[in-house]
Amino acid sequence: MSTQRTATAAPTLADQQAEHGELLGIGAAAAQAGVSERALRYYQQLGLLEPACTTPGGLRRYSADDLARVARIRELQTLLGLNLDEIAVVLRNEDRLGQIRRAYRDERTSAEEREHLGRECLTLLESLRKTVEAKRAALESFLADLDARIGRCKDVLPDRDGARS
Repeated sequence: MSTQRTATAAPTLADQQAEHGELLGIGAAAAQAGVSERALRYYQQLGLLEPACTTPGGLRRYSADDLARVARIRELQTLLGLNLDEIAVVLRNEDRLGQIRRAYRDERTSAEEREHLGRECLTLLESLRKTVEAKRAALESFLADLDARIGRCKDVLPDRDGARS
């Protein structure tokens, strides 16, 4: 028996909408997410985002989950100042944590498997913490440099309280 799908067996857009909810084209998705269409394509190229589906004509369709992922990417960029390579690592770890959570909660998972999953979870969380800690250290160093510059700048300016006409 062949495992390849025939053209008639491919899910229709209606089937995909039933599975993913409302699906948006790239323009509407970009507008709703507050990014450009180019950014969505780039995120896909880097493996950060995979559209919920693609039409037979090759048009990308995005779900609410996809838009939430774009929001997470933007949050990691703006809040933590992570670059896209760092974001890829964070997202992979978060995706794996979700898989671990589902497997751990599965009633068929043995106590031994749960222990293994727990240890993997701990390792991933510690890795994420190291990433954030490295950013914090870089920010603290940058702030210290700014404070030193501010101090030097103040040193060369005349006293603000002095009689200056």
